[in-house]
Order: sequence, then C-alpha cells, then structure tokens
Amino acid sequence: MVALPSADALRARVGTLAPGVLVAVIVAVAAQFLASHYDTPAMLLALLLGIAVAFLGSEGKTPPGIAFTARTLLRLGVALLGVRISFSMLAGLGLPLIALTVGGVLATIAFGMAVGRFFGHKWRFSLLTAGSVAICGASAAMAISAILPKDERSEERLIFTVMGVTILSTVAMIAYPVLVQTLGLDDVAGGVFLGGTIHDVAQVVGAGYSVSEPTGDTATLVKLIRVAMLAPVVLVASLAIRRWAEPDPDGTRPPLLPGFVVAFLVLAAANSLGLIPAPIASFASDASRWLLLTAIAAVGMKTDLRSVMSVGGAAIALIIAETIFIAALVLAGVKLMT
Repeated sequence: MVALPSADALRARVGTLAPGVLVAVIVAVAAQFLASHYDTPAMLLALLLGIAVAFLGSEGKTPPGIAFTARTLLRLGVALLGVRISFSMLAGLGLPLIALTVGGVLATIAFGMAVGRFFGHKWRFSLLTAGSVAICGASAAMAISAILPKDERSEERLIFTVMGVTILSTVAMIAYPVLVQTLGLDDVAGGVFLGGTIHDVAQVVGAGYSVSEPTGDTATLVKLIRVAMLAPVVLVASLAIRRWAEPDPDGTRPPLLPGFVVAFLVLAAANSLGLIPAPIASFASDASRWLLLTAIAAVGMKTDLRSVMSVGGAAIALIIAETIFIAALVLAGVKLMT
C-alpha cells in the first residue's frame, strides 16, 4: 500500500507551495482584469505579466509554488478541457467537414515536422509549434511540451510558442472575418474556416460571432473538434518519443500516456454519455480556463526573456509558415465543398 503523507507533512508542503501559487493566481487575476477592459487575450497578458516579475521564479519563497503551478496545475487545466468535448457535437457538421477539420490538424503537424529542418530547427520545436498551430494554441503547446524530452531550452521553446500562437491568433481574429466576408463565404463555410484555422478558442469565438451568430456557432463547434484531437495527437507523439527519442538527461522517458491525457479522455467520454451535469461541466470548463491562465503566468515567471528572444527569426518564420499552411488548406477545402 502507498503510505499517505502525515498531516504535518501535508501542512509543510502546502506552506512551501502557497506563496508561489498565490502570486501566480494574482498575476492571472490581473491579466483577466486587463483583458476584460482592453480587449486583449488574457493568455498573452498573463504571460507578459509573469515575465515582468520573473525574479519571483528564482528568488525568495515563491519558486517551489511557481514550479508546481507551471507543471501540476497546468496539467490539471488541460485535463479539465475534456468536459468541453462530446461526441454529439460532431453530428451537425457531417463527415466531409469533419474530415477536413481532422485532416487539417494532421496535415499541419506533418507540414511543420517536414519543413522545420529547413528553418534550422529540430523535431522538438517543430512538433511543439505545429501541434499548437494545428490544435488549440497555447493549451496544446503546454500539453505537448509536457511529453517532450527535456533539455536546457525546453522552457524557452514553450514560451516562444505560446507567445507566437497567441499573437498570430489575435491577428487572425481581426483579419480572417474580413477575409470571410470578402470571399462571400456563407455561415457554415465561414464558420468552418474560422474554427479550423484560428489557434485559440477565445479568438475563434470572437471572430465567429463578429460575422454572425450561425457563423460563430459553427466556428466554435469546429474548434472543439480540433481540441478533441489533442488527446490522440499526444498519445501518438508519446508512443513515437518512447520508441525513437533519446531519454531525458536523467534517464527517464515520458509515460506511455500521461495521466492528464487519460483524465481528458475520461471526462470527454463521461460528458459524451451525459454523465456530467451541465452546471458541473460549466464549472469544470471555467476552472480549466483559470488553471491554464494561472499556469501560463507561472511559466512566464520562470522565463528569461533574453533567452526566449534568442530563438531567432527562423522560429518566427516557421510558426508563420505553419499558420499560413493551415489557413490555405482549410480555405481550399471549404471552397471545394461549397
């Protein structure tokens, strides 16, 4: 049997972690407040505010709690994303559009892995950026980062990717609705394009409903299909990494299927079967958003911005190329089907 920690040990653990967790929560709340008043992505603000107080990640009593938030609370937030998924949401789109959405995810990841070497980057960075562009932006970046073998530049790559996809997603939220109207796409076609190409969920919602309510509904649905791809992509990537990649410097390998991905799948299945009451699902979805926001604030606090900027212009070019690729692919598919 596994021995449970004593009450004294538990209190000591909480006392060690509390200062760092608390400051991460404060940064997340500040980011959400600013986002609601200045129409700026909360994830980006949390990251930038975290970077602004990065000294807290290495000084005083806060580093243990910040590290806990950036790792454990992040994984809990990804797991709770499962309550947003249900099989019934697929029924309204039809197989061709579902196939286009899923195919766009897989093709973008393949594209990123294939062209990454031409931009001077190895497979870790290519998978991280392509997966985040293809699936769900910052959330996917954090989930994929959790299964990648670690090295001295792991956190730099994660921070750069989160910043990159969030900024590009914001640009797309503004530019893509104009493109939808210019091309004369109807509600369904426009929703599929917006939901199938913009990186983050919040920006998809903003872009979709700025065109029309039916477009927003379709865009949100398509985006959730991309979110549902997170678990199978992480599973396949984990299998490949265990089979071919070198282990971490300490000799460990990522688990076959990380616990947070198992939890994601269990919650998605339970929600699909109607086992999760709507109020609980809504609460869990909100909790997921806050956990991820707090986690990205903590990741920012652990970051040396100078190191992140050293990733270079080739990294920027790669993530832009992946963004253009998925936009062109989905737009071509939508035009062929309508």
